[in-house]
Amino acid sequence: MASVNKASLRQDFATLKARFEQHCAEGQVSAELRALFEALLMLFELLMAVFMEKTTTKTSRNSGLPPSQTGQDGEDPTTPERRTRAKGDKHTHNRSDNTRTIETVTTIALAHCAHCDEDLTQTPCQGHERRTVIDIVFEKVVDHVDAEIKDCPRCGARNKAPFPSRLAGPLQYGLGLRAFVLNLLVAQMVSLKRVQQLLNSLIDRVVSEATLLGYVMQLHRALERWEQEAIAALLKQPAVHVDETSLRVDRTNHWIHVYASGEITLKVLHRKRGLEAIEAINIIPRYGGVIIHDCWASYLSYAHCGHGLCGSHLLRELTFVIEANGYRWAASMKRLLLETRKQVANSPHKCLSEDGYLKLTKRYRVILARGAKELPPIPPRQDGKRARVAKSDAHNLWERFERYETAVLLFAKRPEVAFTNNRAERDLRMSKVKQKVSGCFRTRQYAEAYCRISSYLQTMAYRGYNPLVAIQMALSGELYAGGGE
Repeated sequence: MASVNKASLRQDFATLKARFEQHCAEGQVSAELRALFEALLMLFELLMAVFMEKTTTKTSRNSGLPPSQTGQDGEDPTTPERRTRAKGDKHTHNRSDNTRTIETVTTIALAHCAHCDEDLTQTPCQGHERRTVIDIVFEKVVDHVDAEIKDCPRCGARNKAPFPSRLAGPLQYGLGLRAFVLNLLVAQMVSLKRVQQLLNSLIDRVVSEATLLGYVMQLHRALERWEQEAIAALLKQPAVHVDETSLRVDRTNHWIHVYASGEITLKVLHRKRGLEAIEAINIIPRYGGVIIHDCWASYLSYAHCGHGLCGSHLLRELTFVIEANGYRWAASMKRLLLETRKQVANSPHKCLSEDGYLKLTKRYRVILARGAKELPPIPPRQDGKRARVAKSDAHNLWERFERYETAVLLFAKRPEVAFTNNRAERDLRMSKVKQKVSGCFRTRQYAEAYCRISSYLQTMAYRGYNPLVAIQMALSGELYAGGGE
């Protein structure tokens, strides 16, 4: 099966079909025999299309499978991503309040000439060549606060000076340490045990897991107002990227739903993936703009929203159809999408003109019309059969292009609609890394806390803040004192 040449198989079938049609034209085949053979040829052509798809390996390059499930995968040269000469994202020059820089300059005197040994101590210096060493020295700061205790000389009562509100117990950990811990747990995705070990090596003290988890819940509660404001801001956006991915919580499968637009990222945990979760989260039911997704049926059920389909998913599926069956309509459609994406990217308005969009839709429909003739016909449903008629992946993809023409081409008509849904997938990617590094969450409340905190950190990262500064702003109340808005 694996050694069958797909190209020769389709060529042999085309030759056989042509010979049969020639015999029919010459009157050498009876009407009954012709009807029987035409039915057999239609069935064989459909089976051949399915067979070729089954023998074509699906990878992250030609399907929706993630690279982690498909092994090492090469880059697809037909779908190049934008590249820049920059070496990273631009960040504002902010740093934590509990960091300081100690800078020293040491000058090395030049006393003698290296060539003639002349004395140079009195010779004026013409300049300096500098070499720099940057190092880190971890410093534990212990701040003792002593409250005076006095006996009243008049009534004899013993009095104690009140401690500041931040000192609720005999031992407290400061804002810098708490932000450092939360950065490790959420942003850097380090496990609890390793965070404990690292703190012990730095401050020579073992901090309990309960204390570390308490910091997580403290930040989770501090960001409740921020989450409500993020939802309100998302509802005002013209287009929102949406997606979902699985997450293990207490050995059961849950789903993280992401909503992303502009600088805002919001992740919400729910037990379900489809309509029940979307209704419970209650963002899409109240939203009136365009949602960009990967053609998930639950999203398409909301007719009051505009819809934009992810071009990257469509290109990968077209690649699979081309590799499996070599359909010309799929190659033409892939070429059309790539050309249009380039035109839109180079356009000053990030969309096509009205005349350009009309030409695009005309080419789009011509390709689909040719595809309808190229695809094998679907046999009619037998009388009394209730099951759906089996179709190949190529048929399903063609029908999707035909049914959702407006959603596929919306990126060329409206500048706020992106060609891909990579933004949502990129924001979800770290959740899978967190699960692989640290394992599943023990309880749902900490999984929800992770979603809210990571949403906040990703949003602040888009605004140019590093995680330590963002966490300190939220814990200290600076977020609503002009620091983060």
